Amino acid sequence: MEIKKTIDQHKQLCSFVKERKIKQSLDILSDMITGVTSGDLRDEYENLVMTYRNMLTYTIEGIDDPERNKVYLKLIQSILELSDRVRQDILSHFSGWNTYWIKQQTEKEQNLSGKTIVETVDDLMFKSELDEWLKLSNEINPDPESEISKKHRQLIKNIFNHLWLTDYYGEAEASLIDIILNSGKFRWYESSIFTTAITLSSLRTWQSEKLLHLMDIYKSGQEQVMERALSGLILNLHYYNGRVLLYPEISSRISKMSKTPAFREHCRIIVLQTIRSRETEKLSRKLHDEILPQVAKLKPRIEEKLDLDNILPKDKDDEKNPDWSEMFNDSEEIFKTMEELTNLQMEGADVYMSAFANLKNFDFFKDFQNWFVPFHPDHEVLNEIFRDEVLGPGTNELAEAMYQTPFICNSDKYSLILNLKYLPASQKSMMLKVFRMELEGLQQMNDDDSITDPNRKFRTNVTQYLQDIYRFFKLSPYRQEFEDIFTGRLDIYNSEFFRLTCNAPEAEAGLADYFFSKDFYDDALSLFLKRVKEKPDDAELYEKIGYCYQQDSDYEGALKYYGMAELINRKEWTLKKIGLCLRRLGRNEEALEYYIQAGEMEPGNIHTTIMTAHCFLDLKEYEKALQYYFKIEYNDPGNLKILRPIAYCYFALGKFDDSEKYYERLSAGKLKAHDLINIGHLALCRGRKKEAIDLYRQSIVSVEISKDQFLAFFAEDRSLLITLGVNPDDLPILLDYLLFIIE
Repeated sequence: MEIKKTIDQHKQLCSFVKERKIKQSLDILSDMITGVTSGDLRDEYENLVMTYRNMLTYTIEGIDDPERNKVYLKLIQSILELSDRVRQDILSHFSGWNTYWIKQQTEKEQNLSGKTIVETVDDLMFKSELDEWLKLSNEINPDPESEISKKHRQLIKNIFNHLWLTDYYGEAEASLIDIILNSGKFRWYESSIFTTAITLSSLRTWQSEKLLHLMDIYKSGQEQVMERALSGLILNLHYYNGRVLLYPEISSRISKMSKTPAFREHCRIIVLQTIRSRETEKLSRKLHDEILPQVAKLKPRIEEKLDLDNILPKDKDDEKNPDWSEMFNDSEEIFKTMEELTNLQMEGADVYMSAFANLKNFDFFKDFQNWFVPFHPDHEVLNEIFRDEVLGPGTNELAEAMYQTPFICNSDKYSLILNLKYLPASQKSMMLKVFRMELEGLQQMNDDDSITDPNRKFRTNVTQYLQDIYRFFKLSPYRQEFEDIFTGRLDIYNSEFFRLTCNAPEAEAGLADYFFSKDFYDDALSLFLKRVKEKPDDAELYEKIGYCYQQDSDYEGALKYYGMAELINRKEWTLKKIGLCLRRLGRNEEALEYYIQAGEMEPGNIHTTIMTAHCFLDLKEYEKALQYYFKIEYNDPGNLKILRPIAYCYFALGKFDDSEKYYERLSAGKLKAHDLINIGHLALCRGRKKEAIDLYRQSIVSVEISKDQFLAFFAEDRSLLITLGVNPDDLPILLDYLLFIIE
């Protein structure tokens, strides 16, 4: 059985259902069902097909059925739920994954307990151990090596596995979760991993009841646990975006919770931190793989030949508008996490991901649930430190400092602790000193920040938890069995959940500015385009939209919005941007007009001067181009790069003596391949063929350009050479001679 095919079919089916392509979804389900072992699933499929065909018939025949919408909704839900069960059936029998091996072992143990069907909490195979633990006094803190502690650790593991591996929750699971929340017998870090188990179970198999349980856990308000519940809820709602509106009990509950400002703020914190995880990937990938090659193709070849881009230092006006530097001011109160998390190195793209990636091979991480267990000073892993001759005396301080630090996620804290015992004694002593010094500072910082930022603890807990989950999906040996929820755009802002909870204009404004500051231009653009409908007279908004289009090499789109910005607030920066886009589109005469206008608004701007010169060069108006290049040479006499276009203009005008003087001055620096070609052209026009051929040869052997590139450049220059007096009949002979000598 091809597992990947099943997974892909399931995704396609869900997509078809979202688009209301029910017949296509049923066709896929029919193919999937050929691989199942259960005849009941086939029977359910046949019933669904029959129901849908009857509904279609009634509709076509014009029979009015007041219950049709309800039946249709239930049909859609049933198709999705049956496809989930078919997928699970195939994976459990044919994937060979560790997840399903554990699930099968758990089911065997359950059967051996004599209760093959779990209907109530009393049917759970670990019910006696649970009862025993619930009877213990809260005051009892048994020795970690005692029989009670060992039994309790096994109980925690059994509860975790049950909540994680149960496909569909019922009365038993509801009662179990109620005990976890309300008995007072489970520590916060135990409730935390149970919450993660529910999250993982929901990601594996959809059931609205699981999401409702996560909402209940969030509402319980227990610190560290509520953060995990809401994070899990949001990740699930984003993952199952196409299903949210199909279950009114979910959307109505979320809408009700969204009336609370604290809930909305908590959602925004989690959404932003989840999106931050994208920064762990190579942010420059799109720039280097897509944008830059396209820009290079669009640039006039003359720019490359004369290295026009590098004559002057980078123009600040070629970058983002300096007027935007205060763009976070208005949204700072809403999304103050942005700068704060950057300063704390608590972003999704944190530096510790790579630092700790190789410290996840300890036996500790072979236990599935340990990828999600919060760090706490009572964890048995600290026993190894306690027994260490050097670290032992400082174990309490070390554990407390590690627990309090907001800079490292839980998973990495365990990695660090486990690695400490392998350090030399001198490094262990140094580490103890560092943690002792930091502990007091951390306590003071925590007290101060809690006063000024009531959401600081929530934000830190969310950040650490999402980083724990991120590491699981990226580094865990089990990661191949899970769909990585951190791939793709993570555009939670486009989800139904976001619309239900965070769709206030200020929330989108803050996210848009965040995306823009991090160069996620596609995301920023989609949000800016929404905002512009509400602010049609905001020139800065039009500028940013134009800039987003420009960064995506959509110069027509950029021109449209730069033009709108100019109509509202005419400024030199916008005019230059319009000129740049026009020039990229080859509309050089129009580009020149805008650069001249920009120059009139700011006469002393040297970058505007040089762009004006480039436009005249594009238009082959060499005399006018020289006038502007001379201004640059006058203002920056030590700049050898400006000599390049001046020498070329003189050459194109047939003023060979002047051109040669400038090329001689340019030779004081390092000549580029294109310089050698142009000096070769000059020699050729002056009748010095051997010198020209040698210069052409040097340009090819310089490795800057290939032989084929040289031939392409030479073909482009052919008409100019003929205009300047070179015999056209000599050119093919000259090239063949060159090709022979470079073999």
